[in-house]
Amino acid sequence: MLKYIFREVSRGFSPGLRRFSDVKVTENVAESPAFPHLIEQASLYLHWPYCLRRCTYCNFNKYIPKEDNEDIMAKCLQRETETLLQLSQVSCITSVFFGGGTPSLAHPSTIAKILETVSNQVYLSDEAEVTLEVNPTPVGMSKLKDFHFAGVNRFSIGVQSLQDEHLKSLGRDHSSLEALQTLEEARRLCPGGVSVDIMFGRPEQTIESWSNELSEMLRVCDDHVSLYQLTLERGTQLFKQVHCGQVTMPTEEMTAEMYRCARKTLQQHGFQQYEVSNFAKNNSQSRHNLSYWKGKQYIGVGPGAHGRFVPLGEGGAAREARTQTLEPDVWIREVQQRGHGTRRRIQLGHLELLGEVLVMGMRMTKGINHKHWELFNPELGLHEIFGASPVVQELLQSGQLILDDRGLRCSWDGLALLDSILPILLLELDKQSFPKAAS
Repeated sequence: MLKYIFREVSRGFSPGLRRFSDVKVTENVAESPAFPHLIEQASLYLHWPYCLRRCTYCNFNKYIPKEDNEDIMAKCLQRETETLLQLSQVSCITSVFFGGGTPSLAHPSTIAKILETVSNQVYLSDEAEVTLEVNPTPVGMSKLKDFHFAGVNRFSIGVQSLQDEHLKSLGRDHSSLEALQTLEEARRLCPGGVSVDIMFGRPEQTIESWSNELSEMLRVCDDHVSLYQLTLERGTQLFKQVHCGQVTMPTEEMTAEMYRCARKTLQQHGFQQYEVSNFAKNNSQSRHNLSYWKGKQYIGVGPGAHGRFVPLGEGGAAREARTQTLEPDVWIREVQQRGHGTRRRIQLGHLELLGEVLVMGMRMTKGINHKHWELFNPELGLHEIFGASPVVQELLQSGQLILDDRGLRCSWDGLALLDSILPILLLELDKQSFPKAAS
């Protein structure tokens, strides 16, 4: 079963990019009655599935709309939000994230209506983090002020590259100048609340060009940077181009060096790495994404959205993994008919829960502290599960892994090798005896 967990977590990276910030966690709250805040609060993700075009590397759940159906999409997003909030019976939404797709294609009034729907159902603090992903085109930039007025207080700008030839080859519909202009306007509206997404491992990219590009980005960016490693996905235009010999991808050794270069450069510019692919300064970490990594409830709304929450409204006592219908037109019909488009729901057993907590927690530079682990598994601590393992001891002695009074975490060097460390830890966890998932 833990092989399933590792596969599902890997799928959590956005298709086409190794995006480490989008993976979700779950917990079995039935075993944590002493911590009611775990089920009283949740973060909220809303998926806007539409784009104007598909990038060459993209395998996301996104669609090119055949007609303008924003009004019906907005109404269905509102209705599913109402339904799932009622089902979860949470009293507070701690953060909201509008992703996609290209949510900056939506009208700002749509964003405002959805936030109003949330506020009418539960408590949404004025200080709650509300993030919107923005495609840095002139159209996207022109809406930033209205998005901010609608309630957005954090922008995630999909710059991806500052080299126009690379942007063109990737199928992006913005230029480097437009990206810089959008970034400047976003920083003016939300100083300290702007994240930049930048991609490495691109076709024809060299270590030297990556280093120069990153340095240029750091001269103009705000206080948060997310690194994306481009990966080939079957069925994409880029996959076909590479296999036909039209373009060349950097080697694994080169992309590993690009990652090491980026970590070092970001650190030199005052950015603190707090997760495998996320860096911040001036306390500008993404609170929404941290809620995933720290195992808090998460409600996913919109076509293809994923969520983790306890359906208390149905008398549920344990957290479920829920997936909404992928195809927008089908999802719309389902929401109109029954108030939501949930296609799949799985109640996870204790072993699956701990596997997700382990995988997600180890992505953070702070790792998993003992108190956090005890929330999910008070019977066996980190030392009892991992401390006596010979293979884990090898990782500890090599300096890749640290297990001490603070908890379990990777070292600086170990974090770059996390993909090879996690299967070892999951195997040790799998040796324990825990209740199985309900059928």
